[in-house]
Amino acid sequence: MAEPLIIVGKGMAATRLVDELSQRALGRYSVAVIGAEPRLAYNRVLLSPLLAGEIAEPEIELKPAAWWRDRGVSMLYGKPVTGIDRAAKCVTLADGLTLPYGKLVLATGSKPLKPPFPGGDLPGVATFRDTADVQAMRAYAARGARIVVIGGGLLGLEAAYGLARAGGQRAGQVTLLHLVDRLMERQLDAEGAALLASAMVMRGVEIRLNSATKGFVGTDRVEGVELQDGTVIPAELVVIAIGVRPNTDLAAAAGLEVARGVVVDDALATSDPAILAIGECAEHRGQVYGLVEPAYEQARTLAARLTGREAGYAGSLLATNLKVSGVGVFSAGEFEAGEGAETVVLRDRGAGIYRKFVLREGSLAGCVLVGDTQGALFYLGLIRSQQDITPFRADLPFGEAYCIGEAA
Repeated sequence: MAEPLIIVGKGMAATRLVDELSQRALGRYSVAVIGAEPRLAYNRVLLSPLLAGEIAEPEIELKPAAWWRDRGVSMLYGKPVTGIDRAAKCVTLADGLTLPYGKLVLATGSKPLKPPFPGGDLPGVATFRDTADVQAMRAYAARGARIVVIGGGLLGLEAAYGLARAGGQRAGQVTLLHLVDRLMERQLDAEGAALLASAMVMRGVEIRLNSATKGFVGTDRVEGVELQDGTVIPAELVVIAIGVRPNTDLAAAAGLEVARGVVVDDALATSDPAILAIGECAEHRGQVYGLVEPAYEQARTLAARLTGREAGYAGSLLATNLKVSGVGVFSAGEFEAGEGAETVVLRDRGAGIYRKFVLREGSLAGCVLVGDTQGALFYLGLIRSQQDITPFRADLPFGEAYCIGEAA
């Protein structure tokens, strides 16, 4: 008889785990996937182009309903898990249903950070996390409402770009506020961030750096954002997009070890060996990853272990490779040249291209690509392998073909 395997969470990590399991041992487990959202699993990375109107909602679905059925997976939609009974090895759903498990996987993801700003409960103050948020935000943009987005990281940039596109890129409609002196400061150096900021302005987003939010003003609904310097920026919609935090409430209530995330070992097991955790909710060796690729690497490792293979997760190299507001951005490893490092830089401001490579002891320690991300996976491989790049150092900015001597 197949062992009951319950996966709590119906996002990208959960979907990849089912995919990996079905390729290795279809039928070994009786799999149930439980999600709070009342719809099929979808790709959250595509919420920005959905907001911008560049794609339609069906296009963000990860797998069609038939895919799940063909793999014998039971899908429970719109049914949050409210409790875990570790002694009885069962979970309880919001409607009172109780399901037993042999193995339980937590893939509960994360939830938006929403600091306690004064006025934060006013109607019109929102976050950017799911399809319901997208629908509400598009309605504001379409009618030309003044919008302020708080947060100059990836999430805030995607929200601002999507809103500007949805509103027809009207001048002055969307303002992005960021607390520090450059965008994406965790992934980009000052020059790369400045290039990205220029591209955002060209796409209809006003950028205000070094802008600390004090609170929101309004009576029956939000009417503006007040900064620490006393400036008030008018707004009918405020989107808080300053990041996310792991969704650990369920794990904590069950008595599992929780720090920033649900603490897991190299086997991706929690403090209860029958309960595993992957994706944005998991904390491994003190690190919580908010990116898709580490979640996929964890899913592969866990699927291997669940099917009896020897496998361990040693952590992931942080890399960002995506379109940020329609601009190609890649960042991996060290993006600032610290002591003992040197840099090789290619820049073409007219074309909007910036390529910076940080070298350390003859190896590639990190790089930043803005505007042209060609060769990103090649560079990521060099960072991981730490091979000697001295023979092709001068050709490094021009891509793999030049570096391996195949350019015409």
